[in-house]
Amino acid sequence: MKLDEAKKQAGILLEALPYIQKYEGKTVVVKYGGAAMTDDRLKSAVMRDVVLMNLVGMKIVLVHGGGPEINSTLAQLGKETTFVDGLRYTDAETAEIVAMVLAGKVNKSLVSLIHKARGRAIGLCGVDGGMLRVKKMPGTDLGYVGKILAVDTSAIRLALDSGFIPIIATIGIDDEGQVYNINADTAAAEIAAALAAEKLIALTDVRGVLRDPKDDESLIGDIALRELPGLIESGVISGGMIPKLDSCRQGIGRGLKEAVIIDGRVEHSILLELFSDKGIGTLLHR
Repeated sequence: MKLDEAKKQAGILLEALPYIQKYEGKTVVVKYGGAAMTDDRLKSAVMRDVVLMNLVGMKIVLVHGGGPEINSTLAQLGKETTFVDGLRYTDAETAEIVAMVLAGKVNKSLVSLIHKARGRAIGLCGVDGGMLRVKKMPGTDLGYVGKILAVDTSAIRLALDSGFIPIIATIGIDDEGQVYNINADTAAAEIAAALAAEKLIALTDVRGVLRDPKDDESLIGDIALRELPGLIESGVISGGMIPKLDSCRQGIGRGLKEAVIIDGRVEHSILLELFSDKGIGTLLHR
């Protein structure tokens, strides 16, 4: 290696040092979804990022959904998907399939990828230890889609204290033992709040909040909670970004320090966000 290249690498490590120190021993929740879950190259990059974060002293919790895998499995089983007002209706049979896919296939594949990256992970879901206690989502009847009532972090903390990276599938359970599907963004924010996490990192398929949706260079770097209503009213924040940011807002209101929306299509985007002088996404804070 040439001396100039070695100096450049040393500079990168030195730039990362204060951030490594900042997050050492702190809990960081990663909401894993979008293209980063379907592209093998990106999947590998995310898992290596997570292992590195764990090795430098962070307590990492990975929360995932798995919409594409669910859709694929339903199609293979010849199960038709019904939508109500644009949202998937989850009947009893679909709820069982969702639990099988998320807590089984997807969850264990992620544990396997962490193992391949020489990390230590343990697969969990919201049913384990009554972690995510839910009730039927009020309003429009969507079947077995749940609203989180409470988060029991006992199993998560046990895994973290034992040096494992907990990987959590977003299904929950009610008082009668019925399993429900849960929105992954909502579950990640609720878990982050219950853990009083230092940061929630949400991987998406956009750069973050853009002032002009057609211009990637119009990224809004940070948003204070008080600014959210105005940005929604003006239409800057719209569509699927509204519930995503609302979940983050509620999480911050209940114990989460801050949340950031980043582009999961960028390789090693988590490290670029955490360990550089300038983050790459949209930071939401008090």
